[in-house]
Amino acid sequence: MLRIRRFEERAAELYRDGEIPGFLHLSVGQEAVATGVCSALRASDGIVSTHRGHGHCLAKGADMTAMFAELMGREGGTGHGRGGSMHIADLGAGVYGANGIVGAGMPIAAGVAEGFRQRGTDAVVAVFFGEGAVVQGAFHEALNLAALWRLPVLFVCENNGFAEFSPLDLQQPLAPHQRASAYGLSAQVIDGNDVEAVRAAAVAAVAELRAGRGPAFLEARTYRWRGHYEGDPERYRSPEEVAQARAGDPLLRFTADADLEEQVAAEVEAALAAARAQAAPPAEEMARYTLAEWSEPAYEAVDPGEEIKYMDAVREALAAELESDPGVWIAGVDVGRGGGVFGITRGLAERFPGRVLDTPISETAVMGLAVGGALAGTRPVVELMYVDFLGVCFDQVLNQAAKLHFMTGGAASQSLVIRTQCGAGRSSGPQHSQSLEGLLAQVPGLKVVMPATAEDAYGLLRAAVHDPNPVVFIEHRLLYGRRGPRPRPEHLVPLGTAAVRRQGTKITAVSWSRMVHEVLEAAQALAADGVEVEVIDLRTVAPIDRETVAASVRKTHRLLVAHEAVLTSGIGAELAAWAAGELFYDLDAPVRRVAPPFSPVPYAPGLEHAWLPDAARIQAALRELSLS
Repeated sequence: MLRIRRFEERAAELYRDGEIPGFLHLSVGQEAVATGVCSALRASDGIVSTHRGHGHCLAKGADMTAMFAELMGREGGTGHGRGGSMHIADLGAGVYGANGIVGAGMPIAAGVAEGFRQRGTDAVVAVFFGEGAVVQGAFHEALNLAALWRLPVLFVCENNGFAEFSPLDLQQPLAPHQRASAYGLSAQVIDGNDVEAVRAAAVAAVAELRAGRGPAFLEARTYRWRGHYEGDPERYRSPEEVAQARAGDPLLRFTADADLEEQVAAEVEAALAAARAQAAPPAEEMARYTLAEWSEPAYEAVDPGEEIKYMDAVREALAAELESDPGVWIAGVDVGRGGGVFGITRGLAERFPGRVLDTPISETAVMGLAVGGALAGTRPVVELMYVDFLGVCFDQVLNQAAKLHFMTGGAASQSLVIRTQCGAGRSSGPQHSQSLEGLLAQVPGLKVVMPATAEDAYGLLRAAVHDPNPVVFIEHRLLYGRRGPRPRPEHLVPLGTAAVRRQGTKITAVSWSRMVHEVLEAAQALAADGVEVEVIDLRTVAPIDRETVAASVRKTHRLLVAHEAVLTSGIGAELAAWAAGELFYDLDAPVRRVAPPFSPVPYAPGLEHAWLPDAARIQAALRELSLS
């Protein structure tokens, strides 16, 4: 407790003096919770922390020098200066990350726990959060899933009296432990300022977790002495209230001898001096750790003759990865017994017991499972039933999966795949027909794949599972029944490589997913008039294979991009802007785009047909471009 207190007091001074930038959230007064809980854990156990997480990280064994360096934005920090105070992580010490998003750590903790279980260990996970997080949807989804699956997670609510600036009674009608009890968790209230009481409760709870009796919940009543952040004017409480709370200081319950005080002070100063000696990260490496580096697999040819449906190719790719790698597992809504709403995973749960898991309809929890499972060293493949549902769980994709490798300076694995499907054409309406690849491609740290053929669905999905980065794998529902050559079992297609589907000399037409087939039909029709169109299937829309596109444009001197996502912004706009800037002198005509108008997908069949581009519309645009 003394180490945590002195570290944070010193951090406050550094922040005051301008040596720590950004935000700083301190847990002074709450040291007994971190110390008591973490003292009950083994080195092999894990914790997931919050934006106020210095104490948790130190108590679990994170390196103090590296923590100071991270707060100061130095290269020697826990995240090489990429994460900062709110994102301390030390995977070697079992610290699976502090988190700047309120409540986001709970689904991740569930994923770490499932990852431990998939690896066959009896390790447990403690996840810390404040009482303000109890009203987040992530709290309820995580507790429900943990209780349902009997996951070894200890939920630790640090009820310090204030959710940012608001007291508990203005935030929620029930105490946190009462909400946890409703999910069937063993929940109790403890004195969070009494380290021995915290430790006793944690030891008992951890023993229950290791015995497989399901998750537990501790509501530790404590108080934070300082503001929500350093510099907080604290107008929401009186100095008298804070002074009264200080009487419950967990350190006052013990008498620390002078030698211990001096020892801790010396340790803190030595760590600070070592951190100050660290250099700042070099500016030329600002984007380092955005993606994990690795050697892409080689492309394997397909055998001619035998054909396979697109949907069956996806299933066979999943089966191949489950068969070859015990660290691969699948989770999602109805993916087990039901085989998924489109039948893609049918039969896999029976073939691979315990590794194809049905989840509740809890998209945030499902994405958190993937994030945490990857942190724990496994390779989860989770299904998001429709890409339209991305909005329900976007935080776990945008702020967690995409950023953890970067924020931890390359230490955290995020080798996960999010399978989903997109597409208009079946009158599914505005909330079940969208193509959102442009939204995903805008997020640094994600790879986005959209195969157009059965053989690519197999080869790209297998490569996606192997990739150490988070991959969003988007299947078009209207392609599920389309047949193509059956790939060899070892078939792999490197992510980020486009395919030239048709050679041509007059125009380069770029597309991806189902629209590739509309472009090919249009190109075939124009060939009768002597207009040879080269058709490029991007296959991966993040990153884009610009080299293949550039080589084609330098040959044809004209570029058309066709896609199913709306015209405004997105991949087509990116390609057009890039070509105008980088290939200006190779172009003999302006870049053309064919895409739906900027409106939601209509429901009425006639309206949807008019909204969605087809081969005829693409052919007309190609013909016009050939004459310019």
